[in-house]
Amino acid sequence: MDARLQLHSIQSGFILATSTLDTRLYQTMTSRRMPDSLTELAQQLDQFAMERDWKQFHSPKNLASALVVEAGELLEHFQWITEAQSRELTPAKLDAVGAELSDVLLYLIQLSTALGIDPIAAAQAKLQLNALKYPIDRAHGTSKKYNEL
Repeated sequence: MDARLQLHSIQSGFILATSTLDTRLYQTMTSRRMPDSLTELAQQLDQFAMERDWKQFHSPKNLASALVVEAGELLEHFQWITEAQSRELTPAKLDAVGAELSDVLLYLIQLSTALGIDPIAAAQAKLQLNALKYPIDRAHGTSKKYNEL
């Protein structure tokens, strides 16, 4: 009997489970309230690390290193495939990519927490800066860097 639980993301943000396991396992896994903000996710990550006494290892240097390692693991899924193939991933490959994306996100949140940086505010500021560096009338349809426009 196959005892794996497969979780499939749905665009609405819900999770669909398919399994040969008893549905009680799925209910146990999903009975906890899922975080609806990066703040809540950061709190859950902090609690997770504290319960395991891992905070001692979570220096900004170590978290940045782990983030890069996980980003490399994400990139591995796209190594040696064409751009077209990268847009047409199988469901199994999407699940694997999703797991790596999750790892990257989790380390990014932990790093931002360790440094006291609000990642949403930082991203919004960066978008505003990029809008100035890449005005629509000069950047539309080109991949040139801002200093080449």
